[in-house]
Amino acid sequence: MLDICLLGSGGMMPLPYRWLTALMVRYNGSSLLIDCGEGTQIAIKEKGWSFKPIDVICFTHYHGDHISGLPGLLLTMGNAERTEPLTLIGPKGLERVVNALRVIAPELPFPIIYKEINGNEETFELADGYRLKAFRVNHGILCYGYTLELDRAGKFQLQKAMEQEIPKQYWSRLQKGETITDEQAVYTPDMVLGPPRKGIKLTYCTDTRPVPAIVENASGSDLFICEGMYGEKDKDAKAREHKHMTFYEAAKLARDAQVGEMWLTHYSPSLTRPEEYMDDVRKIFPAAKAGKDRKSVELDFEKDE
Repeated sequence: MLDICLLGSGGMMPLPYRWLTALMVRYNGSSLLIDCGEGTQIAIKEKGWSFKPIDVICFTHYHGDHISGLPGLLLTMGNAERTEPLTLIGPKGLERVVNALRVIAPELPFPIIYKEINGNEETFELADGYRLKAFRVNHGILCYGYTLELDRAGKFQLQKAMEQEIPKQYWSRLQKGETITDEQAVYTPDMVLGPPRKGIKLTYCTDTRPVPAIVENASGSDLFICEGMYGEKDKDAKAREHKHMTFYEAAKLARDAQVGEMWLTHYSPSLTRPEEYMDDVRKIFPAAKAGKDRKSVELDFEKDE
């Protein structure tokens, strides 16, 4: 199960009722953060979640509204006597940008591991059992979207295990994906498992024009969280000029990618009531929702028939 919270849904500047961009995902006792805009710490506290399990922080790009909350968050994590390593993932220049911000947070009791994204796409296998893929989008500076996938193995096939005379003491280990070698043979998980079952897929994308890579990587996502900078119908030219998206462009991406549900986020400060525009958005993609700070959902595996 993935526990997901859109901590902040604002772009450019924080507002009294809307924090800047950040998304937090919890799985198996670990937490991952995508972007860390101003107010992220407050949003986490308002949600009632903890800083301590954050093991990975990813950045879409290095504009201030996506990274300005990092120094304070690092200080808070340090003051909580954290000693476990923290992994940071982001576009080229990651270590240089973070070290510049750390002028005000120079001493931390934990090491930072930097992983810069190479090329147009890169996949990171995370220690907690899920996979993160970064894909390049089209903004004014180098920028990436992220897809997080949690695979699910096939069901244990008792008949297969018995027919192959696999020792019972190995069944549970094989079911967990372990390969076992003993004096008689080598036993692999595929010998006792059926075909892979549907996993969980989350895609997050902000600060970009619509590009094919978004549809390709969001395809079939259970949840697609996408920038909707502008809801007003007269903002098309402004969206193109500043390389952002309108609600309606985001809805077309969701429709083409055949996602389960879409949340809009990263609103312009001038956009005070996103819900006013959602009827027209849902004409394009019915499962669209206006994201808001602390909007949350639990994504779980489909129940077996």
